[in-house]
Amino acid sequence: ADIPVIPDLEDVQEEDLAMQVAAPPSVQVNRVLTYHDLDKDLLKYTAFQTLDGEVDLKLLAKVLAPEHELREDDVSWDWDHLFTEVSSELVTEWDLAQLERED
Repeated sequence: ADIPVIPDLEDVQEEDLAMQVAAPPSVQVNRVLTYHDLDKDLLKYTAFQTLDGEVDLKLLAKVLAPEHELREDDVSWDWDHLFTEVSSELVTEWDLAQLERED
């Protein structure tokens, strides 16, 4: 009496599925830490100040550059301009080295 039965395809097609709505998936979103939060955590927690419990990173943590010093403006590169600039610097260095050898 309690044996499950596989329904026929005709029975399933007759059901009105238009009013049924699937539940949205539940996804846990983890907050991404900002550089400011990471800097505070680095100085607050001693776990970041040692590596494998043996290497002391306190001195390194003290001299790390803050984020605002590391930010640079985006500059587009032009291949021809960059190549000309680098090659002229190399030629200048070679000329100076050759003049020093001659003296």
